Amino acid sequence: MSVGQWSRDLGMGARFALAGGREGWTRALLTAVGVGLGVALLLLTTAIPGALAERDRREEARSDHTFGQQEIPKADDTLIVVDSDTTFRDRDVRGRMLEAEGPKAPLPPGVPAFPADGEMVVSPALKELLASGEGKLLRERLDYRITGTIGEQGLVGSQELAYYAGGKGLAERLEGPASGARIDSFGNPDLGSPDPWDPVLLLLVLVVFVVLLMPVAVFIAAAVRFGGERRDRRLAALRLVGSDSRMTRRIAAGEALAGSVLGLVLGTGFFLLGRQLAASVEVFRVSVFPSYLNPSPLLAVLVALAVPAAAVLVTILALRGVVIEPLGVVRTARPARRRLWWRLLLPLGGLALLYPMMGQGDDGGSFNQYLVVGGVMLLLIGVTALLPWVVETVVSRLGSGGVAWQLAVRRLQLSSGVAARMVNGIAVAVAGAIALQMLFAGVEGNYTRASQYDVSRAQMSVDVPDGSDAAPVAAQYRDTEGIRKVTALSDFHLGDRREADALIQITVADCASLREVATLPDCRDGDVFAAKGSEYDSDSERLAVPGTPLWAESEESGRAGDRTVSWTVPRGIRQAESREDPTGYERGGILITPGALPGKLKALISTRLYLSVDPSVPDAYDHVRNTAARLDPTSQPMTWHSVESNDRYAAIRTGLSVGAACVLALIGASLLVSQLEQLRERRKLLSSLVAFGTRRRTLGLSVLWQTAIPIGLGLLLAAVVGMALGAVLLRMTNTSVRVDWPSVLSVTGIGAGIVLVVTLLSLPPLLKLMRPDGLRTE
Repeated sequence: MSVGQWSRDLGMGARFALAGGREGWTRALLTAVGVGLGVALLLLTTAIPGALAERDRREEARSDHTFGQQEIPKADDTLIVVDSDTTFRDRDVRGRMLEAEGPKAPLPPGVPAFPADGEMVVSPALKELLASGEGKLLRERLDYRITGTIGEQGLVGSQELAYYAGGKGLAERLEGPASGARIDSFGNPDLGSPDPWDPVLLLLVLVVFVVLLMPVAVFIAAAVRFGGERRDRRLAALRLVGSDSRMTRRIAAGEALAGSVLGLVLGTGFFLLGRQLAASVEVFRVSVFPSYLNPSPLLAVLVALAVPAAAVLVTILALRGVVIEPLGVVRTARPARRRLWWRLLLPLGGLALLYPMMGQGDDGGSFNQYLVVGGVMLLLIGVTALLPWVVETVVSRLGSGGVAWQLAVRRLQLSSGVAARMVNGIAVAVAGAIALQMLFAGVEGNYTRASQYDVSRAQMSVDVPDGSDAAPVAAQYRDTEGIRKVTALSDFHLGDRREADALIQITVADCASLREVATLPDCRDGDVFAAKGSEYDSDSERLAVPGTPLWAESEESGRAGDRTVSWTVPRGIRQAESREDPTGYERGGILITPGALPGKLKALISTRLYLSVDPSVPDAYDHVRNTAARLDPTSQPMTWHSVESNDRYAAIRTGLSVGAACVLALIGASLLVSQLEQLRERRKLLSSLVAFGTRRRTLGLSVLWQTAIPIGLGLLLAAVVGMALGAVLLRMTNTSVRVDWPSVLSVTGIGAGIVLVVTLLSLPPLLKLMRPDGLRTE
């Protein structure tokens, strides 16, 4: 067969699709919408690596590298930067205080001019938040006058909350606990190559991409086959006027080709529209600018070529088992039963590809990415191959029931392939999601751990500014709305003057706070205790002896040249049993109440407050942060969490959540388009049944059953394949196999919920199609 003949036949099919009047345009538009949704998501996927790279580049460009930097002297090109990050509800706010030390001081990216003391420049999202009623609490904390906005080059995302505030005397803060530095340029210097990725995390990334993209490919393959029954009648008419069977298939492929090309156009439009809307959306705390979403040219060309080629190939393969004759298409007769053996080869082949990598994730080995991608793809494609056989086998054995049940079952028996094709995509998505959930649950213990903090005793901690008296600061926190209890613990170390390495920890607090770190006998202000039982304090027993002189270096001494202060352990010291403090640390050493602390030692102490927060008070955590900002703008209260996770692991989970949200949106939209196409094809049948007296409720229930039966079978098959794939992936990481039943049930429930929503949305068009005027014809 010559290329010219193929071109003529494909072109004729394209003309039929685009010049077939209202019916032809409707059919082509439905196909294009289905394909376009998939194409838009594929284009978005090809743009993600570039978007993530651009986020990293901008984060690096504005880095003030306040950690591990070599100190530089003050000059006319230096800038003092002090971190003033904060959190508003569950959103992070990036903050920096700036003080230029000369006319050549470097400006942060996106900032037109340095803000003066008491002024700030903010990101557009933060400016909008502060201007809204929702930002009232945050306005109290960021009590600066807004003089400008940060440009796009200074932000990593469109919805990022960030500000730069002006300050004075910031160099003095560098001597204290505040995080900051003197810099002469922005941008992270070359710190060497990053740490290599854990092979298990690389496996997670590969599987996430395959699982998210497979449903898209399945939906595109299903979309190009919309309008099957009406197309059959057109193909029969072509045979009647002299076309042979091969030419007829090529013409049908041309119709699918036209729909796919139109889908590429619509998909590009959907992508460009979504690209512009991306600036107003934040998904799982990740936002981007439209300029980030530039698809890789090579991958975009690949999508543009692969989608039309897939449309032609899928149509040719689908019609190989269909007999097209001049008097009709032999599809409505009882078809030959589907064979099972070759359908089982796909998942078995996937298992064969994955088997050689069993246990490699625990011995420093690496996974072959081609085998991983190929194996996971074959297992998921196996769902699409097995589902038509499962649906056909089950519906052929369904018995009698009510009228709605019989209408649904008979329809499924006549076109089980169409029903399976509708739910293939969601079955693949659910199978992949179940496997991923099992894998994440299995390896979670390697990348997450329980924190050492006792969140039942305190939920926040904050440092008292240097030079401040701890008692009035603690009192202000006690008066803060939402605070139930404040534990103030002050610390410093004293040593044996003869042995430089022999140190003992001194903890200063009132009796109530000391009981958080030790089991005390009766306690009054002025008491001193020796804490026993701490495994970390080997010198305590020797140094906490009455009459022992202890020494410390101090910048606040009496005479010039004598910078040491001393203190003698009092005779009345009593014993106390050490216990873990709220941070999980078991303190030893000496416990002193404020009345027993000599004034000469007060300059040595540093104080941290541990706050117990009442969760029933709205915005209690933000009230605490407001108090901290009022006392010290650079203060950053720490919120405690019971679980800590690896940053890369958390980033992969976030990426999965973002991708899954996009795929679920595609699933719902594509299912709705497919359902509307099925209803449109059966318009005359539905109108005929209503004309003969069938109740609309019965027809509505029949449509629900027609969707529920195949989706139920699809979800069951997806659960089996997903758990099998999850078990294999867990064995590859050398992790014991355990089915995460809550995740399996939740993912399956989400899939069923999507189908229920789509069915409900299709009811209004169904009621419209059941009118008697649907019997009109030309």
